[in-house]
Amino acid sequence: QVQLVESGGGLVQAGGSLRLSCAASGSIFGVTMGWYRQAPGKQRELVATITNTDTSNYADSVKGRFTISRDNAKNTVYLQMNSLKPEDTAVYYCNGLHPTTRQPLGSWGQGTQVTVSS
Repeated sequence: QVQLVESGGGLVQAGGSLRLSCAASGSIFGVTMGWYRQAPGKQRELVATITNTDTSNYADSVKGRFTISRDNAKNTVYLQMNSLKPEDTAVYYCNGLHPTTRQPLGSWGQGTQVTVSS
């Protein structure tokens, strides 16, 4: 089973930027990938997806501020986060998505903590 390792989180002031990375232990070619986040006391939510042909979609809450990208040669997915807000504070995870059900494909990694101070 493919292992996912997220990195790049940290503490940043509101308005700042972070770039998250998700490294997969196996090939992500052909797989739609997504970034999710889970804030304390809330359910995990899908914030961005990218298909193998680089078509991306975003949750309304991050549209215009976050950019998802992928490098299939490196089996890595990225999330560039700009104009960060305190409400973006969460643990961020990546995973593949089933092509029809859009359910997460594999096990979750440890995630990376993003904390945005006001």
